[in-house]
Amino acid sequence: MLRQQVYTAEKMKDWHGATQYYQRLYIHDSLNTKLQYNYAEALRLNYDLDVALRLYNKVAEVDNGKKYPLTFYWIGQLLKNKEQYKEAKKWFTKFGKLKLKGEDYRYFKTKSKLEEDACDLAQIMLKNKNASTEVEHLDATVNGKQSEYAAFEKDSVLYFSSLRLPNVRAKSAQEEAEAMSMMYSKIYSSEIRNNKLKKIKVLDTSINSRVFHSANSTFNDKQTEIIFSRCTAINASEYTCELYGSTLKRKKWQAAVKLKEPVNQPSVTTTQPHLSSINGKTVLFFASNRKGGQGGLDIWYCFRDSTGKFSEPVNAGKKINTPDDDVSPWFVSENNTLYFSSTWHKGFGGFDVFKSQFVNGEFTEPENLGADINSSHNDVYYSESKDGKRLYLSSNRTGSLFEDKQNCCNDIYRFTVKETDVVPPTIDSTVLIKEKLKLLVPLTLYFHNDEPNPKTKDTVTTKNYEATFNDYLAMRTQYSKEFSAGLKGDVKDIAHNHIDNFFSDSVSTGMEDLQKFSDMLEKVLQNGETVKITMKGYCSPLASSDYNKNLAKRRISSLRNYFIETKDGAFVKYINNKNEGEGKIIFENVDIGELPVSKASDDFKDRRNSVFSPFAASERKIQIIAISFGK
Repeated sequence: MLRQQVYTAEKMKDWHGATQYYQRLYIHDSLNTKLQYNYAEALRLNYDLDVALRLYNKVAEVDNGKKYPLTFYWIGQLLKNKEQYKEAKKWFTKFGKLKLKGEDYRYFKTKSKLEEDACDLAQIMLKNKNASTEVEHLDATVNGKQSEYAAFEKDSVLYFSSLRLPNVRAKSAQEEAEAMSMMYSKIYSSEIRNNKLKKIKVLDTSINSRVFHSANSTFNDKQTEIIFSRCTAINASEYTCELYGSTLKRKKWQAAVKLKEPVNQPSVTTTQPHLSSINGKTVLFFASNRKGGQGGLDIWYCFRDSTGKFSEPVNAGKKINTPDDDVSPWFVSENNTLYFSSTWHKGFGGFDVFKSQFVNGEFTEPENLGADINSSHNDVYYSESKDGKRLYLSSNRTGSLFEDKQNCCNDIYRFTVKETDVVPPTIDSTVLIKEKLKLLVPLTLYFHNDEPNPKTKDTVTTKNYEATFNDYLAMRTQYSKEFSAGLKGDVKDIAHNHIDNFFSDSVSTGMEDLQKFSDMLEKVLQNGETVKITMKGYCSPLASSDYNKNLAKRRISSLRNYFIETKDGAFVKYINNKNEGEGKIIFENVDIGELPVSKASDDFKDRRNSVFSPFAASERKIQIIAISFGK
């Protein structure tokens, strides 16, 4: 019975209902990996993000990407929502390494690669945040525990859309259900006096319908015309929308009329209108999933002539539109700039707001508005006051009001632009490379026990780190066999997974990061930078401290050899270079030896735990712990 209810809820995309049924199933079968995954999916779609993350992690520990590879991808997304960008990137990278075939994974493969770069960019933008705006979470006059969105300011009035519970006192569960069924999104207004919002008013019934959701309004300059969306529910999560218009005659809004083709088209969604002008011509922007787009909702625009007829809509192009939804257009005619939200372009998490200029009939490459505006959650419906001093958007960022779960619902936020003479720092290509180099630090590289040059007290080696890495990687099967010896069932599978993950996520990733580090290092050296690289070595506790100090020095020596030999010796001329104006590498070592607190066994006879366990293996390493630039 419960499984049938789950099936029905999922078919109707009723994710709230699905989570309730899955919860009851999970109580009776909490170790079922398939159930854990499906429950996590429903929780994520229902914005129960923390619980979803815990369940995805349980799936990952047992399954390790075999039956449920998208687990890695969704862990990355959920960590990104929590602003844990460095950890999120590891999971996107981990997903990207899976050998997946078929169209079902093509989108996720492409997107995960973009997300790796987005995680780097988010950290850099947060670091360079210049606080050019003051943010205000609008109070309960406007924001409630449901969703408020599509806000814009017009002649000292704030207009917005909201899905609100009807003002009905339910005496029974049946009456409450009936009240809920009466919930329709409506368009509201609130006068702004001395920067304060007054009691909200609902626009009259010529615009707000009793049987449709009404939202996303836009006016012409004289406020004698309004265009807005009317939407009908397809299921519990999806809607189909069309654009309607009404005109003001004798101070009364006329009955709304559906806009004709080619603006509206049969069987497609057309929504989120915004009226503006380009070169003096009236233009209507909107979002639609009609044919000819890049996927999902795309941004389109069409011009209106003097007779009121709209031209054939034009897709905003591949620089703006993507395989994901690209939504909530807002066009500022004074500087020919389009603002919109997207989950595909590189951002902080969820929907971010981007801007693009309209130049010679085309839109330029979108630019993220940065950490002053965007959050790690959904940021949509950007708008500006006429003077550009106040900005609005809707967001489900932490702090938004909610009924029973955080991040479920959008609230309206207002940003006041600060007047300042401070010019934000320019992030040119060289600065960006230097910032990305810093993000790779600490860069950790791993070794097999007593490598390189075992059973010696030498402090240097002729081995190159890349050679020791290749030898180490060849021992992966032996490590898996030794660490899982004597175990059975799921416990044995989990032991195999721990070894696979260590070699994939730590050993191989360390080498990949070193290669990226080398590529970027070469570019900054070519630009004349002086670069100090600080290294530190560690050892597991199997040998004496004096022996370990020498071993750590040998390991650092192998990394120096790597920099001398890689790229056909391209770095040799930079090491301690004394020529003014040219690039220079300075190597620096700090204290070396065992980790202060070791989790590994120091019993050499217990080789499973002292040599082959992930705990022991993770302690045999060196790190580039710092990189600095300049004299």
